[in-house]
Amino acid sequence: MNFEAAPSDLKDNTMNQHNLGRTEIARKLIIDGQFVMPVDGQTFGTYNPATGELLATVAQGDARDIDLAVAAARRAFEGPWSRFTPFQRQEVILKFADLVDRQFEEFSMLDTLDMGMPITLTRARRQRAIGMIRFYASMCTAIGGRTLPNSLPGNVFAYTLKEPVGVVGAITPWNAPLTSTIWKIGPVLATGCTMVLKPAEDAPLTALRLGELALEAGVPPGVINVVPGLGTVAGAALAGHMDVDKVAFTGSDATGRRIIEASKGNIKRLMLELGGKSPDIVFADADLDKAVAGTGMGIFGNSGQICSAGSRLLVERSIYDAFVERVADFAKGLKVGNGVEAETQIGPVVSSRQMQRVQSYLGIGVDEGAEVVTGGNRLLEGPLAQGYFLEPTVMKNVGHTMRVAQEEIFGPVVTAIPFDGPDDAIRIANATVYGLGSGIWTRDVAKAHTVAKGIRSGTVWVNCYGMLDPVIPFGGYKMSGYGRESGQDHVEEYLATKAVVLQNG
Repeated sequence: MNFEAAPSDLKDNTMNQHNLGRTEIARKLIIDGQFVMPVDGQTFGTYNPATGELLATVAQGDARDIDLAVAAARRAFEGPWSRFTPFQRQEVILKFADLVDRQFEEFSMLDTLDMGMPITLTRARRQRAIGMIRFYASMCTAIGGRTLPNSLPGNVFAYTLKEPVGVVGAITPWNAPLTSTIWKIGPVLATGCTMVLKPAEDAPLTALRLGELALEAGVPPGVINVVPGLGTVAGAALAGHMDVDKVAFTGSDATGRRIIEASKGNIKRLMLELGGKSPDIVFADADLDKAVAGTGMGIFGNSGQICSAGSRLLVERSIYDAFVERVADFAKGLKVGNGVEAETQIGPVVSSRQMQRVQSYLGIGVDEGAEVVTGGNRLLEGPLAQGYFLEPTVMKNVGHTMRVAQEEIFGPVVTAIPFDGPDDAIRIANATVYGLGSGIWTRDVAKAHTVAKGIRSGTVWVNCYGMLDPVIPFGGYKMSGYGRESGQDHVEEYLATKAVVLQNG
């Protein structure tokens, strides 16, 4: 089909792309290279948040299916996959990258229809997504131990080996299906691990399609198993499974705590990328034109459904009122609509449940004394009435201890907080339990370095926001989790270090 069609044609034609799962037969689990229905035959529906319509019927795995998938992953780990050379793994990953690149319009539309992200944004992620896969391919031949000069008596030779940790349980979120799933698959393939992937039930289609293409690329059966299902059932079974060596999870801190508890049985390794309440700090000396657009899209992009979204707008007091008004004007100018429309800038939130959560926080904020400058209303008229659309919202007169300034809302809502100078900005920025991302807007390079050093967050963006690259590690401090994704640090998370000490003679 022609994905470059006019918006009206695009919307009408999208449901024909592989029927996007809307067939008489449910999208199946992928276990041991086979497409299978779950043991109990259960299915669930995934819905288009822009229309409320059923998009696909998906097989719903449970603990028994997780058992089968983990067993397949263990066999694959101990089978031919473990004998692949680094170059052979690299070849497979590069072929996988080529296949994803070739089918990228399909992936763009899947993410748009399954979770609402505007098609302009899903298309814009092409270079990043394919670049991520190719980066992991490049890491295959960079993995290695080292020799260790030592002080042991006699003729002793010591060295280290880097070995795959084993079977990985990966649980992905719904807010960025393609890139978040690639972040989980990439290091598994690069290091020679195997995996059971449990995608979020709100947006499972991209993970299933990636699993199909991995098999087509030559990834052996059992290396990547995909088991959609409920987090409380399939996700819990995966997190607690005694034959899973590591769990990699992206999602809420509440679920992260449950995963920590579930993992204690076999003391499995964990990589947790959790929530955020990221500060985006604007100093009076900043390029304010650039800062308005940067802070605006830093929170409103993907309808605020980004873990590192700049949801706390910290503005130097001398420019607070004027700057907040400019951000409000920016928000008013954003086009809210169905993600398949080319002019849409802000799509829906992912579900009715998420809409209720965001609206609840707006009420909490007003009750606490915050003022809604613009937005705050669900769109209930015209073609958007059946979807989950909310106006981009700016709240001012927010105290930094208010719940709307402390708790993750995960919607298109920014809370504007005044500050007085760099020390005060650092104090307020650090006054949450989270520490995932942060932004600084200033022309003063020395100030930027001082504030960046003072903020307790995994990433600090200066005069930009949300920029990511495959070589740059991403992760959190405090209750935003631990471990890193992207970069060499990410690959190291999937490796175990073995020391070998050899005495000659």
